[in-house]
Amino acid sequence: MWYPNTIPRVLQRLYPQLLWSIATQEKVLYLTFDDGPTPDVTKWVLDSLDQWNAKGTFFCIGDNVHSYKCIYDEILNRGHQTGNHTQLHLNGWKTDTNTYIEGVLLCAEVIKSTLFRPPYGRMTRRQRKALLELDYKIVMWDVLSGDFDESITGEKCAQSVIKYARSGSIVVFHDSVKAFPRLQVALPIVLEHFTALGYRFEALPL
Repeated sequence: MWYPNTIPRVLQRLYPQLLWSIATQEKVLYLTFDDGPTPDVTKWVLDSLDQWNAKGTFFCIGDNVHSYKCIYDEILNRGHQTGNHTQLHLNGWKTDTNTYIEGVLLCAEVIKSTLFRPPYGRMTRRQRKALLELDYKIVMWDVLSGDFDESITGEKCAQSVIKYARSGSIVVFHDSVKAFPRLQVALPIVLEHFTALGYRFEALPL
C-alpha cells in the first residue's frame, strides 16, 4: 500500500480553498481523528489526550454518532472539536454528487459543525464546490500517520509524524478498530515527543 505521509506543497497550492495546515510560527499541532466514535478506542484517545493536556478534532461518521451518542457527547464535553465525515463514510470518487451531499447533510443533523473532511480525502470538483457553497470548511491535512496501514508498525507511524510535522501541521490519525493496534503505540510517542519540544496540541478553529 502506497500513500504520501506528507502532502507536497505544489498540490496544496493547487487547491488553496482547502485547509491543509494552519499558518503560524507558534509551536502548535492539530491532531485529528477520523472514522469514530468507536467504543473503547475513542475513549482511550480521549484519556490519552487528557494525560498531555491536549485537544484534538474528531471527524465523525454520522452513523457511528447515532450508534454511540454517549461517546460523541463525551468528545464535546472534554473540550474537543468535531467535524462532519459523511453519514456512511462515502468515497466521493465513487459517489454521485447528490448522494454525496445528502450524506453530508444527514450527518449534519447530529454533528453541528462547519468542519468537513472527505473520507479517503477524495471528492470531485462538483462535490467540493457544493460543500463550499454550503459554507463548510473543507479540512485536509499535511501529515498522514498511516495508522490504517496494517503492514506497518505503530513505531513507524509515530516516526512519520515526527519526521514531517511542523508548526501548524494538521495530522491524521484514526480512532477505529482497524487502526487501534498502531494508534495505541504511535499517539503516546507523538504526544510525548512534541510536548518535550515545547509544542501544544489544539483543536481546529471553526
